[in-house]
Amino acid sequence: MTMTIGKTIGATGLALVLLLGGCATPTPYQPLGAQGRTGGGYSDQRIEENRYRVAFAGNTMTSRETVETYLLYRAAELTMAKGYDWFVMADRDTERRTRTTVNQPFYSGPYGYWGPSWRYWGRGYGWRGWDPYWGDPFWDRQVDVSTVDRYEATAEIVMGRGPKPRNDPRSFNARDVMDNLGPRIIAPS
Repeated sequence: MTMTIGKTIGATGLALVLLLGGCATPTPYQPLGAQGRTGGGYSDQRIEENRYRVAFAGNTMTSRETVETYLLYRAAELTMAKGYDWFVMADRDTERRTRTTVNQPFYSGPYGYWGPSWRYWGRGYGWRGWDPYWGDPFWDRQVDVSTVDRYEATAEIVMGRGPKPRNDPRSFNARDVMDNLGPRIIAPS
């Protein structure tokens, strides 16, 4: 019985560590909604025979540069998979979603709460008391405000065969993109 409880606690602890560890890393290059994974990835949608909408969404730990790199890599990968040689970005956009949260050190529910209180020496003020109703003893802040950015890049691509258009700066050779960006792509482990 004791052995079973120990294994259960150990397995639960390991699962918690893995869950928290997954939250603290940037989104890897993976399909959106990959089996057992959350937090972003790529998706694509066919619009016409040689036209697709490609997107990559990152989590809060994924930089804008990484999101845009993964989008470009996915466009090249999709182009090669469909039997084409080059693609043109007909439309491209990167959206930043900002979330601001305000955290108060203590929450007072409808039935009240218990919280710590103590006295401390405030230079120039003498002895002061602190409890959750009267503010934070550390620089008298009552709230913690944090802002987190999340990026999602989308592009509409048109694919073609043969040599890429020479005078179009929006055109890319799919093989070259994959060769050059491949070393920067981090797949899920």
